[in-house]
Amino acid sequence: MATLWFAIVSVMLAFYVVLDGFDFGAGILHLLVARSDVERRTVLAAIGPVWNGNEVWLLAAGGVLVFAFPQVYAVGFSGFYLPLMMALWLLILRGVSIEFRSLEQSHLWRSFWDGVFCVSSLLTAVILGAALGNVIRGVPINAMGFFTGPLFTNFKPGVHPGVLDWYTVLIGVFALVTLAAHGATYLWWKTSEQVHQRSYLASRWLWGIVIAVAVLVTIATASVQPALFPALIGRPWTWILALGIVASIGVVFFSLRKKRELSAFLGSAGFIVCLLAATAAGLYPVLLSSTIDHAYDLTVANSATGTIGLQTGLIWWTLALILVTGYFTYLFHSFRGKVAAPSEGDGHGH
Repeated sequence: MATLWFAIVSVMLAFYVVLDGFDFGAGILHLLVARSDVERRTVLAAIGPVWNGNEVWLLAAGGVLVFAFPQVYAVGFSGFYLPLMMALWLLILRGVSIEFRSLEQSHLWRSFWDGVFCVSSLLTAVILGAALGNVIRGVPINAMGFFTGPLFTNFKPGVHPGVLDWYTVLIGVFALVTLAAHGATYLWWKTSEQVHQRSYLASRWLWGIVIAVAVLVTIATASVQPALFPALIGRPWTWILALGIVASIGVVFFSLRKKRELSAFLGSAGFIVCLLAATAAGLYPVLLSSTIDHAYDLTVANSATGTIGLQTGLIWWTLALILVTGYFTYLFHSFRGKVAAPSEGDGHGH
């Protein structure tokens, strides 16, 4: 049962990255693909109906983590307190910039919030990527079952690393370029005219960069966490995920070449899902690894809620999933097709 909940948490986080990821990507590229006020309002209109709903997946995944693996939640959130507060404020700034941007017609006002939207999206992507890097690398959990650490030390992984080192920053950069590419394919699918064309060009460049950085990340991960890839190789069913990563990238490049917008976006989503699923499969059964001693690792066995609680929670989670699936299906169906350039007074399109 604990393994099932490990998979549920992993899937929910993957859904969050896919759905809110294109919002981050749109923000990162906001100043690049949209040059005029109308074009920038078009970008906001493309994500306006869905961005706040997409962020709910992060809250829901956090709630499920508290329920299923409370010790991991307690250890992780206490140890990552500073970077989590930074991520929280950046998420707040993103939301405020979207909501406030069109409240005034002043060019200075709108340019300021455009800059806030871009910078907060970029930094949030890097911080969330660095957080994933910490999970892969491990953190200095001690015999008491907790860890504390500075934001950075000597920028080298080790027994007592900081939150930021060369490896976690590399994962942050990889998250940045991947989400930017994901957002570019989304904007290419949802917009028209100049924003559409610039998003297409950005997609072609960014996906090439994603492949290059992915090679570096693979080599670095094999060095920092050498147990991950043997674990994947030793579980033949995970090879499907590796094939899914390669196939998804193939779909993206083929779709870019043939100019098939929706299939490019779906290929991008598939790449992110398969990549995160393969990472989770390689780490299993460890949820949070200790760099001090693997005897202090938090695993699905020593950090899960009781079996009866997990069984009861599965019933309510299934009902909630049905409702959420229905809501998101209705939402994306209602706002299907390309967005029109909004007129003054339309806010940001929703």
